[in-house]
Amino acid sequence: MKKIILDCDPGHDDALAMMLALASPDIDLLAVTTSAGNQTPEKTLNNAMRLLTLMQHQEIPVAGGNRTPLLKPLETAGNVHGKSGLDGAELPEPDFAVQPVPAVELMAQTLRASAEPVTLVVTGPMTNMALFLRVHPELTDKIERIVFMGGAMGLGNWTPSVEFNIYVDPEAAKIVLNAGIPLTMAPLNVTHQAQILKPEIEAIGDINNPVAHAFYGLLNFFERYHEAPKWGFKGAPLHDPCTIAWLLRPEMFHSELMNVDVETQGELVRGETVCDYYELTEKTKNTDVLLDIDRDAFIRLITDSLKTFN
Repeated sequence: MKKIILDCDPGHDDALAMMLALASPDIDLLAVTTSAGNQTPEKTLNNAMRLLTLMQHQEIPVAGGNRTPLLKPLETAGNVHGKSGLDGAELPEPDFAVQPVPAVELMAQTLRASAEPVTLVVTGPMTNMALFLRVHPELTDKIERIVFMGGAMGLGNWTPSVEFNIYVDPEAAKIVLNAGIPLTMAPLNVTHQAQILKPEIEAIGDINNPVAHAFYGLLNFFERYHEAPKWGFKGAPLHDPCTIAWLLRPEMFHSELMNVDVETQGELVRGETVCDYYELTEKTKNTDVLLDIDRDAFIRLITDSLKTFN
């Protein structure tokens, strides 16, 4: 069983990543930490609590993390995720308490308590992860791997070459990518392939349980933003659940090991993930970059996981 901490900023696709982790008997979700990103820090923390209440996993400890990026002002994605960050479904209010420690300390407590290495899954900006590495370098040997959704090899979705999660806090991403910890990156190259189509959303609406009903509403809302012709999508790209899907079913993906770093200075490209696909530098290959996905298998995994809830 893979032990993980999920650091997220829910967000519709973060919600799906959490759902996949909770539905699988092969993953032990030890803790959830939240960052500002898709919405403000108060809203992302509340959304994580609402999701765990919906899926009846109030035993999982939750802590709120960064309120701002390390250096730059916070920018959110309310235009994508709505006013609440999870528009489209009526979710229950949390019926359990947030941990009385910040995200970095919950991460530390969880790692210290684990007898085996833990995988950190980051589906939002990397501020919490970077702060953890700075505050608790003595615990890095307890981290098996960091799996993150972020970046792009080429086209971005927030500026021409920059993906949103990295854009929010490029300095934090640079710290994490250069920490010497094994990395798996789910960039836009693969997540834009991981689209759910309208008929597949409708099929989720036919699953008869409250969790699937909620996700049917969430996905319908999320899909609307991606109908703009400029994207060229046939459905809605499900970015964040690619991280958990890779942990569960790595054979669904094709990846390449390469050096990845983050540009923090460029006027036009601040936040760009620079991927050395052709080995043009002598830098260490630090990141397993996911580049292709079996979309049909991915959608089956999501649908089958939703059916496991009561």
